[in-house]
Amino acid sequence: MDGLQRRFGFNTTVAIIVGTVIGSGIFMKPALMASQLGSPMLLLSVWVVAGLVSLFGAMSNAELAAMYPDTGGPYVYFRELYGEAFAFLYGWAAFTVFNCAGTVSIAYVFVHYGTAFIDLPQLNDASVHAFVVRLPGVGTILPLENIGEKVVTTIVLLLLTVLNYFSAGLGGAVQRGLTALKAVAIGLLIVGLLAGGGSSAHHDMFARAVDVPAIGGWTLFAAYFAALGGAFWAYDGWNNISFVAGEIKDPQRNIPRGLFVGLLFCVLVYVLVNIAFLYVLPIDVMATSTLVASDAARVVWGALGGGLVAALVMLSTLGSTAANVLATARVTYAVGAEYKGLAWVGKVRSGSHTPGNALLLNMAWMTALVFSGSFDMLTDMVVFVSWFFYAMLALGVIILRVRRKEVARPYKVPGYPWVPGLFVLFTFAFLVTTLWSDAVDYLAGRTTLINSLLGVLITLAGLPLYLLLKRGVRSRGEG
Repeated sequence: MDGLQRRFGFNTTVAIIVGTVIGSGIFMKPALMASQLGSPMLLLSVWVVAGLVSLFGAMSNAELAAMYPDTGGPYVYFRELYGEAFAFLYGWAAFTVFNCAGTVSIAYVFVHYGTAFIDLPQLNDASVHAFVVRLPGVGTILPLENIGEKVVTTIVLLLLTVLNYFSAGLGGAVQRGLTALKAVAIGLLIVGLLAGGGSSAHHDMFARAVDVPAIGGWTLFAAYFAALGGAFWAYDGWNNISFVAGEIKDPQRNIPRGLFVGLLFCVLVYVLVNIAFLYVLPIDVMATSTLVASDAARVVWGALGGGLVAALVMLSTLGSTAANVLATARVTYAVGAEYKGLAWVGKVRSGSHTPGNALLLNMAWMTALVFSGSFDMLTDMVVFVSWFFYAMLALGVIILRVRRKEVARPYKVPGYPWVPGLFVLFTFAFLVTTLWSDAVDYLAGRTTLINSLLGVLITLAGLPLYLLLKRGVRSRGEG
């Protein structure tokens, strides 16, 4: 049977990493993070710390990717590390929570910013409430709310799915082009804000950078970790390159190099963008901004700035959506290839050598998420669930160093065991703090759900399906 082919080189590898990571987070999270911390220095430190932690995770992930350069990435590693059940739960969580939901949320931001240029049709309130879905204990869903944006979001996802369905090579070429345009556009934004500058009252960033925030103790600790959650969301996606490891040329060399170069580029971009925002907007103004990039642009370029930034965000999020559509279907494909009951999902489309059925299944679920309107809730769970699995990957590096000493390691994570060990410790501290903060907010009535716990429950809901399918696990040698 024709399989997926190795056609992605180093440039495409870096393009997929940068294209996946730099999406909507850098334009949506800084204002919230500023309100949580109240200090320019702390805000910049969060982006640096989150970037370094992500880099530690990427370096650890690269060792596993070089050892097992197969399509499906973490699913393959988890199968080797912790067995079939754990690997299936990862595949289930990737499908139901962080892959499809994350892709939908980014595509929706693309369409939302497009309304700055085109008014999309909407239904009146009576029509919106004519069709309501009530989920006991969860809430109310209005599928017809913001119908114009939902329809266009679905069309965008469908077009990108069709593109990747018929040609992996064309999908990679489009990704390289969009990533290059994104890098140029963000570079122009940074230079433009720093060169334009705004009024002199805004230029006290460095003088105010050492301001002590009004909060302290546990409150500051919790706020810092909450801000880290926002930064982790912006950095999320660095591991997506391992999803397409089976299609990368010379993966033992290109994956580690691509992860290191791509993620360092993202850290540099994020820090520079935040410096540019802080240069134009005081921290207290930034904290109350709903669209911080547009507000900063208006200070420098006036009304024209809002339109320019809207176009930039659209370009950035389109590239990120394309990268996610390409990469995430590979995990769905890998799971399908393992189970006879899901064999149709693991089929490669002849001729184009693409995971066609997996792309179509992801598209169907993404469409359901779009019209359910539940993707905002799901994306709140993305960081918690995905970073649990990231920690288990880094822990796996240590486990395999002990258990499988004889296996060749084309790439070894530098600074072992400190790099993967510190990543594991930091990530579990982040998870515990997040779960505790979510529970406190819920008990205090500030939220209606413990989103992190809901993410765990959705993940565990995959166990019954695994028990149903486990009799159909393919043997390793079975084609």
